[in-house]
Amino acid sequence: MASKGESFFLRTLLLLVALGSSQGKEFDGYREASTFPSTAPAKGYDYIIVGGGTAGCPLAATLSQNFSVLVLERGGAPYGNVNVSYMQNFHISLADTSPYSASQAFVSTDGVINARARVLGGGTCINAGFYTRANARFLAQAGWDAELVNESYPWVEKQIVRWPALVAWQRALRDGLLEAGISPFNGYTYDHLYGTKVGGTIFNKDGYRHTAADLLSSGNRRNLHVLVHATVHRIVFDRSGRRPRAVGVVFYDEHGVRHRAFLKKRKNSEVILSAGAIGSPQMLLLSGIGPKSHLRKMNISVVLHNKFVGKGMSDNPMNTIFIPSKKPVEQSLIQTVGITKGGSFIEASSGFGQSPDSIKRHHGIMSAEIGQLSTLPPKQRTREAIQAFIKGKKDLPREAFQGGFLLEKIVGPLSRGHLALVNVDPSSNPAVTFNYFSHPEDLRRCVYGVRTMAKIARTKHYADLAVDKFTMEMLLNMTVKANVNLIPKHVNDTSSLEQFCRDTVITIWHYHGGCHVGQVVDSAHRVLGVSRLRVVDGSTFATSPGTNPQGTVMMMGRYMGVKLLRKRLGRGAMV
Repeated sequence: MASKGESFFLRTLLLLVALGSSQGKEFDGYREASTFPSTAPAKGYDYIIVGGGTAGCPLAATLSQNFSVLVLERGGAPYGNVNVSYMQNFHISLADTSPYSASQAFVSTDGVINARARVLGGGTCINAGFYTRANARFLAQAGWDAELVNESYPWVEKQIVRWPALVAWQRALRDGLLEAGISPFNGYTYDHLYGTKVGGTIFNKDGYRHTAADLLSSGNRRNLHVLVHATVHRIVFDRSGRRPRAVGVVFYDEHGVRHRAFLKKRKNSEVILSAGAIGSPQMLLLSGIGPKSHLRKMNISVVLHNKFVGKGMSDNPMNTIFIPSKKPVEQSLIQTVGITKGGSFIEASSGFGQSPDSIKRHHGIMSAEIGQLSTLPPKQRTREAIQAFIKGKKDLPREAFQGGFLLEKIVGPLSRGHLALVNVDPSSNPAVTFNYFSHPEDLRRCVYGVRTMAKIARTKHYADLAVDKFTMEMLLNMTVKANVNLIPKHVNDTSSLEQFCRDTVITIWHYHGGCHVGQVVDSAHRVLGVSRLRVVDGSTFATSPGTNPQGTVMMMGRYMGVKLLRKRLGRGAMV
């Protein structure tokens, strides 16, 4: 991974040497934040986008076709970072806790270990790469223009998505799903259809990852300014008028130097938050928009009282079972999915990879191990915790590190939580609570999903791959013993699948909410009660779209960009 101090030109050279020129169209037009303000236009920007992530990159590329755009990304660039770029280093990227890694770990108050992106390209740089479109109900409820949606998805797909070649573990899931009754087989499709299907992937045939950052190459370089290691502290408002009006932002560069970036003095110029489901509500709170009691407690000047900011947070709970194999299996992330009518999705991953040139370090007691590929915060790496982890690993059969997972995650959890600041440092994680399984319907769907996984694990397709001496009860108990979260466990209580769901819940990083439509933003995603401020990312979602959200979040960035251009230029504008 390139160090913070390396020049842009050196990083580009390293990229060309390490990865070659055949990996795809990559964006090389970013600069370090310290190059500001020398690169800033004298009259300011038409749009300032806070967050160069899954939604922010396609949004910026689209708006830059006709207007000046500044993208402020708190992380670095993905290019030249082999832990981001290659599928075989997926777990290494998540386990990297260095200050400038692409992944920033956090632990929800529920005790579930999680991660948020800190890199240009956002979650597309650290996820499992699966690509699919949203279900029809989600799009209808969002009230989006169907014609424009169907133009925006292909805009993303033709640049960074391809079809995967199924490996043995994924073929076994496909056939096992069908044998377990999750039918019909819908073939290779991006569409969200009940039954079993193979979706797209952002990894190419060599396992090289394409990301939302690549979409910036479609932008107009003359209008597009992208700064990395630019940590926004707050939005600046003009409060002299009838309602607060966003006029710019305050941010810090990689050396900790403070800067201000301003919008042009035009009616349609805007600050757009695309910092994700954690970052966008956090930024509103830091900027003085949120529950006034909380803002005053944090000594933040109240710009606008809105009790809903940071509320309605939700995360799709996931539970897994590990199936030991007779021999090493080829690595795969998500390729095949079963979309059930019982309220859960079934997926799988397999194998273990690590390239010779990946980052190597001791990652603490929650390194890439069974179930959760992340780390504990340093303060929680106590001697007692380490000893407990080592003891727990000894109880796991040797075969447990050879095989793969079956995964089930529930559809649209009804359980809701909240987000609150713990300090005013924008680099810190806020306190996040998801309240997993607080709604009984979520627990019912989890039990259904676990039972479905059990059916699939017993099919002849996995019998050909798995070690046959393991019973389902043994597999469930092995999962309960693994260090998958910080929740107290009930070992040897597999008779209660409800308890298994609670004990072994982990995340698949599909959290959403905090800036809901109708509560924090209007139907056009403008922040209620203020002017020239909008939110475009998954924090506005009431539920996570499709089986995996990245495709819809990227589509959303393109969609909202086109909508804004058409509003300013006329509906017939060519984009």
